[in-house]
Amino acid sequence: MFLKTLTIGGTVACSVLLGHYNSNCKDANKTDHPARIQFPTRSWDSNWDCMKPDKEALENLTDEEKEGKITKAVRHLYLVRHGQYEMKDDPKDKILTELGREQAGITGERLKALLGDKVTSFDISTAVRATETGNIILKHFDTEGVPVTYTDILVEGAPCQPVPEPEYWKPEPWEFNQDGARIEAAFKKYVHRAHPSQKEDSHEVIVCHGNVIRYIVCRALQFDPEGWLRMSLANCSVTHITIRPNGNVGLRGLGEKGHLTPDKMTYN
Repeated sequence: MFLKTLTIGGTVACSVLLGHYNSNCKDANKTDHPARIQFPTRSWDSNWDCMKPDKEALENLTDEEKEGKITKAVRHLYLVRHGQYEMKDDPKDKILTELGREQAGITGERLKALLGDKVTSFDISTAVRATETGNIILKHFDTEGVPVTYTDILVEGAPCQPVPEPEYWKPEPWEFNQDGARIEAAFKKYVHRAHPSQKEDSHEVIVCHGNVIRYIVCRALQFDPEGWLRMSLANCSVTHITIRPNGNVGLRGLGEKGHLTPDKMTYN
């Protein structure tokens, strides 16, 4: 078996030879062609957040009445993983290391440079390492009039049984059952299109944890959640998700860490 590729005028033409089988590229579009890659398909659920307007109901409304039913704003979510922390058994002792505090400060500077005064809310996990990270980030912003919320729903946990199953991390079944319900609730709380009453685009900073962020990314993109552990996020990396009025979701950045120099990048 070998692949022959020919470039003609900037266009790539290819032919695939499998044993004695020879075919041109247009035949590869056939479903029974040996060279065709079969991908699993899943249609996009446009009403994934149960907030899609009912078109038939809207037809009977005046333009003024429609204003209160149709979403026009875009929501931007910036999911920040906490900084490097002390690997202790007691959750209360899992405080940021000196490097972790430095990472948080640099991330605060990055978010300030990126967003300026556009941040509309801060939501921060009550886990010590996330709360410390969030508080350091807050020092870079004028939060007067900006809601700052500390919440248990964003605390780290085991979202669902990952596939493939890792050898180094094996939570008990009850942990998936307990944590999974909470983290799914966090997804539903924070990830949805804007309410029709929201007139301007929002920029919401959420400081939490790697497992929570990876699960939310899978759910937001309607990928199988069991694949969450196939991704890796650095400490104080930033993941940017957009939710448009029509319910379309975009991943603008996953685990971005370019604001950190190589010597300040960690993954614990």
